[in-house]
Amino acid sequence: MPRSSVCSRAGYDVTGLSLRYDHTSTADRPLVGDARSATDVAAALDGVDAVLHLAAIPHPSLGTPEEVFENNVAATFNVLAQAGQLEVRRAVIASSINAFGVPMNVNDVTPAYYPLDEDVEADIADAYSLSKSVDEQSARMAWRRWGTDVIALRFPLVKSREELLKFAAMAERDPSMMAREGWAYLDLRDGVRAIVAALESPAAGAHVVGLAADDILVDRPTDELLREYAPAVPLRRPVQGRASLVDTTRAQELLGFRPQYSIHQEDQTVSATTT
Repeated sequence: MPRSSVCSRAGYDVTGLSLRYDHTSTADRPLVGDARSATDVAAALDGVDAVLHLAAIPHPSLGTPEEVFENNVAATFNVLAQAGQLEVRRAVIASSINAFGVPMNVNDVTPAYYPLDEDVEADIADAYSLSKSVDEQSARMAWRRWGTDVIALRFPLVKSREELLKFAAMAERDPSMMAREGWAYLDLRDGVRAIVAALESPAAGAHVVGLAADDILVDRPTDELLREYAPAVPLRRPVQGRASLVDTTRAQELLGFRPQYSIHQEDQTVSATTT
């Protein structure tokens, strides 16, 4: 459901629905409830124009496979179903770069190609990745059934700059740990911008949109990393410098969104702003 700090800063009147609030909520109408509850969600959606759904168990290690899958899929479907029945016409949901299954796969698999895009072949072997893949199907169903326009944002690693620097230090010690997701990341500020762009996009239908910074997390040339850690993965286009291995063309064309922030350039933008 709506993450209040995201939308409040964009000038929206916000209803927040959360299982609990660990800090004072900035929402105009904070509610305590469960995204899996039809009653709780219907109450939260009363009178709203759009819905942002971010609630999920965010990693397969944070519950049993049954708990992770059932919680995530049930919450997303319920939010979209209630929104559709209440004629809320715009929904944005959090998908994940893991929706194609390879990054968290327990088997020795690699992506079908780089840069990753929304159509890359899936190979799923964990409950979290499966839940995100199903969420994207739920988005398509909601559009077909109720006419709700849905954007499913495939987030990579999203953290504040300070937290990303810590992850970068770990990844540079062992680049193999993020090779299967192309060392992708997104500054939290760009994550917020992408959400607002999706909420305000006039795009009709149900769409999966991949996101990432314009560069990779590790401070090494991308092609050098590929030769060392993914030599057998086909590269669909040349990469220069620390170029990203996530194709964000759809984000640019559908949402008018391009990332601004890079951990390799402190407090400087690296590309055009949202238009």
